[in-house]
Amino acid sequence: MSLLKSAQALKPLFDRVLIQRLKPQTQTASGIFIPEKNQEKLNQGTVVAAGPGVVNPQTGETVPVVLKAGDRVLLPAFGGSPVKVGEEEYLLYSDKEILAKIDQ
Repeated sequence: MSLLKSAQALKPLFDRVLIQRLKPQTQTASGIFIPEKNQEKLNQGTVVAAGPGVVNPQTGETVPVVLKAGDRVLLPAFGGSPVKVGEEEYLLYSDKEILAKIDQ
């Protein structure tokens, strides 16, 4: 059971970013349903929330996170900490683990 009711209740700390992975297609263009075990795990996601950044130990200034809520990103094949909110699963990554921002 998850104590969290909504992803908006999660506020990542430091340089962490909360990502919702894009869902794979469950049906082909011709209408055939794809079994869950055969669905491709997509390496793209949408930023749900981002932390304020991390403090540079040499200058004491906060280095802000580059991403913001709503950005689409390219994710690494492995990594991220899974976070369950209700029935949805999100991933928590460090800012530097995310491979790229996808401009649309």
